[in-house]
Amino acid sequence: MRSTNPTATLPVGALQALLARHGNSPHALVQILRELQALQGWLPREALSQIGASLGLTLAHVEGVAGFYRFFHTQPAGAYRVLFSDNITDRMLGSDALMADLCRRLGVAPGKVSSDGLVSVDKTSCTGMCDQGPAVLINHHQVVTRMDSERVAQMAELIRQRVPVAQWPTSWFEVQDNIRRADVLLGDATAPGVALAAALARGPDAMLAEMKRSNLRGRGGAGFVTGLKWELCRKATGAQHVVVCNADEGEPGTFKDRVLLNQRADAVFEGMTIAAHAIGAQQGLMYLRGEYRYLLEPLNAVLQRRRNAHLLGASILGEEGFDFDITIHVGAGAYVCGEESSLIESLEGKRGTPRIRPPFPVEHGYLGHPTVVNNVETFCAATHIAVQGGAWWASIGTAKSTGTKIHSVSGDCERPGLYEYPFGTRIGRILEDCGARDTQAVQVGGPSGVCLSAFEFGRRIAFEDVPTAGAFMVFDRSRDMFEVARSFAHFFAHESCGFCTPCRVGTALVVKRMDKLAEGHGSRHDIDVLFELDKLMHTATHCGLGASACNPLRDTILKFRPAYEQHLKSLHFEPGFDLDAELSIARRMTGRDDPAAHLENLS
Repeated sequence: MRSTNPTATLPVGALQALLARHGNSPHALVQILRELQALQGWLPREALSQIGASLGLTLAHVEGVAGFYRFFHTQPAGAYRVLFSDNITDRMLGSDALMADLCRRLGVAPGKVSSDGLVSVDKTSCTGMCDQGPAVLINHHQVVTRMDSERVAQMAELIRQRVPVAQWPTSWFEVQDNIRRADVLLGDATAPGVALAAALARGPDAMLAEMKRSNLRGRGGAGFVTGLKWELCRKATGAQHVVVCNADEGEPGTFKDRVLLNQRADAVFEGMTIAAHAIGAQQGLMYLRGEYRYLLEPLNAVLQRRRNAHLLGASILGEEGFDFDITIHVGAGAYVCGEESSLIESLEGKRGTPRIRPPFPVEHGYLGHPTVVNNVETFCAATHIAVQGGAWWASIGTAKSTGTKIHSVSGDCERPGLYEYPFGTRIGRILEDCGARDTQAVQVGGPSGVCLSAFEFGRRIAFEDVPTAGAFMVFDRSRDMFEVARSFAHFFAHESCGFCTPCRVGTALVVKRMDKLAEGHGSRHDIDVLFELDKLMHTATHCGLGASACNPLRDTILKFRPAYEQHLKSLHFEPGFDLDAELSIARRMTGRDDPAAHLENLS
């Protein structure tokens, strides 16, 4: 069991061995901190100082990185760290009551460490287990799915008796893939090496042409054309090029990449290798979200099998000069690292603060090298395109949205899980297939996506209609859509990196107004202020997190206004409120005046 002594430190020899395993590289700082905490239980200041001295970094820098990621602890956090997934779907399944029960049984307050240092119980953002919640993350390493009152009682007893987590019931840690409808990507797997051999036979130019012919667009949400991205990176000047797989699936309600990494890891790694051949890269990196840490060993085993089969390493498949390998970096709990420049910052051992663009990663990415960053599902699709050709992929879906899309379906439905359809499929079709009944709303693409009401269920999944990163959360008519939006507001406020004032302050103000309405103290003035905050944040924030933070708020106010009005204390503006004046200020704000002052006024 990990040490719970607040003054305990790791032996110097053990720390130096850890640093040596990472080549004493400052770019490995996040991985070093993660592995140190796994040994130590937390990150003492003395150890951080030693790390900084060894890596040539200041203590302030090391502490700044340690303080950025929510899975790092610079104070003792308990030998058992229990984190309840706090996504709206977990709440709908009773996670709040289960957490309160566990806290009561263990005699610990939420967010605190027990007096004996044994345990802490808290909440964390979505763990990617929405199809089998409520879910709990134990020591940032192992996931317990399908929590219920019986498991809470047993868990409390196991913790009190200090039973190692490895000896807990194995059935608790079973993660089901729940593939409900398979198409191209989730259907029959292609044998390892087949797609790569086809790509090598074509050559880099022809493979790039096939990717462009396919019109495959990125599956992480942005939808940039993959073949064009690869081409831009290939043409960028630089002695070294890099391929990065974004496996930081942090959007609440999304869990498709988790299943692909478990079921189709070979296809994902093969897609990365095909990209490397096309752009001339020798280095590959996968950024695996911290909540999926339990997948690290299986994924590394797949990588080793591929090396043994000459599908990675030197002279891949006998092609002289084609040298490429992949390493896996594990995140430490930061939603913003799903944004590609933030992810690169984290890969470099820094805080995950989004970069100012341009330059874009294809020109200046990891360590300044031209870098392709694609999503797990995108690389999997590239593998199939290498085998079948670009025209085949383009024949599926719609002209502007080619191929298939995997949907992570959760919430009020009989059969949550993964559903793969060609682009152009109706929202209503997905609801029918998953067994949804009396559906009031669907949140497509996660909190940063779009909320659809019942009259929109004839719309179709496509970049030209309803774009999505994969989440598909279903809410029936028993749900309060105000509370759904409020939950998402808390999520964005919690996940803001704090770099820019409009996002840092704006998300906090949205939460303040939403909580005021929830407590029955709100008025129409508060709703109007929420509208203004949306306008300000959408135009003035540094990255996409702040710009999309009010998406669910805006959609639910417009489409489910009665859900808000039932929380109003008054149907009139508060005395002294001048809407015209506020709008005038907002217009000035969108002209890039300092947004901080007006945000403070709205508080």
